[in-house]
Amino acid sequence: MRAVLEARQKAAAVRVEDLEAELERVRAALAEAEEVLRRRVIGLEQYLEALAEEDAPAVAADGVSHRKPVGPRRAVPHRQDAAGTEVLSVDYQALMAAAREAGADGLGARRAAVVLGWDSASASRVEGARARLKRLVERGWLVEEKPGRFTLPVPEQDAAGAGRPGGGS
Repeated sequence: MRAVLEARQKAAAVRVEDLEAELERVRAALAEAEEVLRRRVIGLEQYLEALAEEDAPAVAADGVSHRKPVGPRRAVPHRQDAAGTEVLSVDYQALMAAAREAGADGLGARRAAVVLGWDSASASRVEGARARLKRLVERGWLVEEKPGRFTLPVPEQDAAGAGRPGGGS
C-alpha cells in the first residue's frame, strides 16, 4: 500500500511541475500578445491621424479651413488651430478634464486609462493611454515637464513677458 501512495505522490508532483511549466509558457505568450496589441493600437491611431492629415485640404486664403466634417475623428488638432477643447473627441476631452483636475501633480498614464474606462492593470491599455497623452503633448494641449506626468501648459498671458521677444506688447 505504501508503494502505491508514494507512486501517486510522485505522479502528482510531476503533474504539478508540468502545469507550472505550462503556466509560465502561457504567461509569456500573454505578455507577448499584449505587447503586439499595444503596438497595433498605437499604429492604428497613428495611421488614422496621418490619413486625416493627408486628406485635409489646405487652409483657404481667408484663414478658414473648408474641411468637410468627417465622422468620429480620432486625430488631435494642434492647439493653436483650435478654439477650445470642444474640437477634441470625447476621450481626449476627458483626458484634458482629468489633467485639469490633477493640477500641478500631473496626470499619469495609469490614471488616464481609468479615465478612459480601460483596465488600468493591463499594460497594453496603460501604454495606449500614454500614447494618447503623448499625442496631446505633441499637439500642444499638454506638457510633460516630469517624465510620465502630464499637465496643462502655462497660459499664454503668464508666459508672455518671460523672455519671449515681443511677447508682452
